[in-house]
Order: sequence, then structure tokens, then C-alpha cells
Amino acid sequence: MITSNLSRANHPCRVRITQSEPEGQQSGLLTDPVVMTDNLATIAEIAIDRIIGTLSMTNVNMALRRTLSL
Repeated sequence: MITSNLSRANHPCRVRITQSEPEGQQSGLLTDPVVMTDNLATIAEIAIDRIIGTLSMTNVNMALRRTLSL
């Protein structure tokens, strides 16, 4: 899950992305998002309408490791 509610960013399983940095600009999102790895869901690939951008997985992977206790 990705949210624009920045008050949810202060958690070790969450990653804040800043639009002023290259990673934020590549995300394709209009505001600073928070990636919430502690709120996971799966979707069918056919449900994806289009790709709006990309994120570096370095920080997301670290947060996922915390979430999944790996």
C-alpha cells in the first residue's frame, strides 16, 4: 500500500519517498508518498491498468525484511 498521509511514515516498516529527490520524481506520484510494507496485498497482474513510475527497491526491501522478520 502507498499513502500520501505522511503522518504514517514514522514506522520501521514504512518508507517515505520525497518528490524533491530523483527517486520521488521517478515514482510518477504527485505527492510525497509513504510505502507501507506492513500493509501487504496481492493483486492479479491483469488488474494493473498501467505503470506510472518506478521505485528503488533498496529501502523498500529493508522495510519488507522488518515486516516479514527476515
